[in-house]
Amino acid sequence: MMRPRKILQNAAVMASAMLWSASAQAADEILLSITTGSTEEAYTFNDLRALPVSVIETSTIWTEGPQRFVGVSLHDFMAARGTVEGTIRATAINDYSVEIPVSDAIQGGPIIAYERNSEEMSRRGKGPLWIVYPYDSDPKFQTETYFSRSIWQLDRLTIE
Repeated sequence: MMRPRKILQNAAVMASAMLWSASAQAADEILLSITTGSTEEAYTFNDLRALPVSVIETSTIWTEGPQRFVGVSLHDFMAARGTVEGTIRATAINDYSVEIPVSDAIQGGPIIAYERNSEEMSRRGKGPLWIVYPYDSDPKFQTETYFSRSIWQLDRLTIE
């Protein structure tokens, strides 16, 4: 017969293995699809992490206190595709979508965040991807216009 302590140890080992397995699968799961005309691209978590990293430290109207967001600069992401004008239709997992002018994709502008406060974001925590503007860096980012473009649970971008 197993002792309660041994059962708890076994349960902890199994839970750790399951969490590791889930995160390993998530690394290869497609998180973001990009459509430009007839061209489609897909990005996994590892693909996004391989791109140049941008960090924004800011407060938001949806969180408490300053937050540290890590992700990919929307500017760099669009520039890599040669996109300099038009509209980005950003769509969330639940099919909610917003339009973001490509002109927002400036240096020091929004990022496609995949971490908040050094942790990956769960769906419940507005993840796995969230377009975040540097709200504290300029009063213009503290308006309903920019708040409305800050889509979370992002999974698709369509360049129009």
